[in-house]
Amino acid sequence: MVHQGKLNAKAAGESVSSLSVRVFEQLEEAILNGKILPGENLIELKLSQELGVSRTPVREAIRMLEQKSLVQIIPNKGAVVLGIDYKDLLDIYTIRTYIEGLAARWAAENITDLQIKELREIIDLQEFYYIKDYSQQINDLDSRFHERIYEYCNSRTLQHMLKDLHHMIQHFRQISISAAGRAEKAIGEHRAILEAICNKDPVQAERLTVDHINNAKENLIRLLEGKGENSVSGRQPDEK
Repeated sequence: MVHQGKLNAKAAGESVSSLSVRVFEQLEEAILNGKILPGENLIELKLSQELGVSRTPVREAIRMLEQKSLVQIIPNKGAVVLGIDYKDLLDIYTIRTYIEGLAARWAAENITDLQIKELREIIDLQEFYYIKDYSQQINDLDSRFHERIYEYCNSRTLQHMLKDLHHMIQHFRQISISAAGRAEKAIGEHRAILEAICNKDPVQAERLTVDHINNAKENLIRLLEGKGENSVSGRQPDEK
């Protein structure tokens, strides 16, 4: 189920609490990347054997996953993976249009010359890798661009919220930007957002960021509908 290998906790002399976090992060990553699919059961004994840890950190990790609504603990059935379904996906993109637009607005008001230089370098690298057709590097730099905006908005609360949302849909963002023509458009949209930030124009920076996220959302919906996947997890959006 989880293919990253054993955690070697005993050799490291790691505490149960920190080990639980590592198990949680590994399971979360596997769920968000589709390696563990919705509907699968997380079996404590099997996971503890695969990861080379006792059942206690696995049990705690599953509770953490339940708190993030990635699994549901059902009596007599155990922990069942929920993952990210179609409605979750649409909700996350809609929420991002509100608060990521705000982050771009605040970044335009607070950004320094050194931070502008870093954002410009990220976009220049994106264009370089686009020419080379290196999709993984383009995706990594796309994430870096957005995360720098979160950082430069000068709000730890907003940064934490956006990084969490960004992380939850990482798999689908990669699908979206890998679509034909989307990477080139996204890079152009990034550059326009940066120019608004450079010009200290918070209203334009916010508007362009909202447009950028909506474009990514519409692109992803087209891709999923083209594959006949109106529900990411296999459930219909209105099913509970």
